[in-house]
Amino acid sequence: MPDSIYVSDIYKSFGEVQALRGVSLRVPKGKVVGLLGPNGAGKTTLVRILATLMYPDKGEAKVEGIDVVARPDDVRRLIGLTGQYAAVDENLTGRENLIMIGRLYHMSIDAARSKAQELLNRFQLADAADRTLKTYSGGMRRLLDIAASIINSPTVLFLDEPTTGLDPKSRLELWTIIRELVAGGTTLLLTTQYLEEADRLADTIVVIDHGRVVAEGTSEDLKRRTGKTTLDEVFLTLTGHSIEETPTV
Repeated sequence: MPDSIYVSDIYKSFGEVQALRGVSLRVPKGKVVGLLGPNGAGKTTLVRILATLMYPDKGEAKVEGIDVVARPDDVRRLIGLTGQYAAVDENLTGRENLIMIGRLYHMSIDAARSKAQELLNRFQLADAADRTLKTYSGGMRRLLDIAASIINSPTVLFLDEPTTGLDPKSRLELWTIIRELVAGGTTLLLTTQYLEEADRLADTIVVIDHGRVVAEGTSEDLKRRTGKTTLDEVFLTLTGHSIEETPTV
């Protein structure tokens, strides 16, 4: 199966800080790869490179076979992106935000309005569609931001910690929407700090730390590698009023 996302030996530094140190990964068409790692591991930097928001210092990255450095405009037509922070205009209504994003993708006004209404219904934001975002909760803004990222029906979607700040109900609803998108053929790169989220959604998990891939495999593979239990036996000997530890050899 051909790869929708291909990353080979990517490096990126910011001054003396090495954000990525030779990262490589592949995401087959219609699959979900969960990218896990602590803050500062390099996850967001990799997403920004794939979304053509910054250039790598070294290495190769392709989306649907298109080089992200050589042909960024062609890549942008195919992708959707939700960053760590909601990129929506709080002075516009929910509906106006979605229509504006649709128009930026060169959709006709009628098509943008129709798609906006569809997404408002799908994300259960229809009742708040004509309120300005100043009146939205943080979770509602996040859902609208994710809706905006798929208004162009992208073939490849990047979600950078999409459920951060969502209540449990909204998180479960978003998981359902993600599964529907993938079932429809969308390829997804999902960064998250929630192991449960990656466990439920990802076909493959890639763990990145200090700019390097440190583990890769299915959820079950990683559990088998890290789930072993070790037991250290210590015998306690009572001597007078004290207890001495006698470790086993």
